[in-house]
Amino acid sequence: MSNFIKNANWRYATKKFDATKKISKQDLETLKEAIRLSASSFGLQPYKVLIVENPELRTKLQPAAWGQSQIVDASHLIVFANITNFGETEIDLSIANLTETRGLPADSLKGYGDFMKSKIVTLPEDVRNTWASKQTYLALGNLLNAASELKIDVTPMEGFEPTQVNEILGLGKLGLNATLLATIGYRHEEDATQHYAKVRKSNEELFINL
Repeated sequence: MSNFIKNANWRYATKKFDATKKISKQDLETLKEAIRLSASSFGLQPYKVLIVENPELRTKLQPAAWGQSQIVDASHLIVFANITNFGETEIDLSIANLTETRGLPADSLKGYGDFMKSKIVTLPEDVRNTWASKQTYLALGNLLNAASELKIDVTPMEGFEPTQVNEILGLGKLGLNATLLATIGYRHEEDATQHYAKVRKSNEELFINL
């Protein structure tokens, strides 16, 4: 746990990446696995994760991300996108995966599937989309923690225009909507932000004991 706290103090939202440094294939696979193993509501993972390395595509995306340099200078750009209008089809697929993975009879989890549908499918579409988008933040948390363990920098971004990102990446045709961006790579030695003291609320301000 002491390493976790040290890593949390080490990480920051990198403002300037070293464009000459790339994440190794092995480390990238580790980060992908950390994202894949993230907690999510009912374990449904109602999102997709796009890993963008193509420099031309990232140049197109930069204006949609308020011109931020991290989009093009980082080793990779990760786009978290929630599945829109998440419903019965996706829940059925999740149940099929669950029964196959655990070696259960195909109909053994029908009741559980019906329960999930009663809680999710009955919601208005906009509420379901909001619920699905929130799940991407859990996946981002796993990415942040795993990356700091590997001493890989991550800049999580809400500063972008989702409609433009969706159009550039063709996400609408895939039934997806961009909710979060994260640039990953290695901090530039000239990024003064890395030397700033970390500012957070005190325990007394943040926590309420009941």
